[in-house]
Amino acid sequence: MKAYLTRRYTFPASHRLHLDDASESENQRVYGKCNNPHGHGHNYALEVTVSGQISAHGMVCDLGEFDRFVNTEVVSRYDHANLNTLPEFAKDVPTSENLCLAIFARLQKFTPARLEKIRLEETRKNTFEMGNMSL
Repeated sequence: MKAYLTRRYTFPASHRLHLDDASESENQRVYGKCNNPHGHGHNYALEVTVSGQISAHGMVCDLGEFDRFVNTEVVSRYDHANLNTLPEFAKDVPTSENLCLAIFARLQKFTPARLEKIRLEETRKNTFEMGNMSL
């Protein structure tokens, strides 16, 4: 029988939403206060859901292995980072939608279980999801 496991992780990071090819007025119109030249930060909360068969140990996957993987691939990479300086955002604006894409791509490398979805909470009002499962 297939089971689902969701784990929650947190990390603070900063970014500036700005498109180099757009005018200052267009950037201000589209991104508003998020276009602040000095950037701004968020305390992100990330939920990662994987699925798989329940093992003889009674688990979808080894929680220690899963935590190490997520911490290596995501938390340590983005923790206290200026997202604008990272290679994955060299050509893309580091919106939370694009951050979701980058995180999802990194987490698909976890093979002991199937990555189903991620949910990234930027603020109490803004939450982003990406995944394979129908809700």
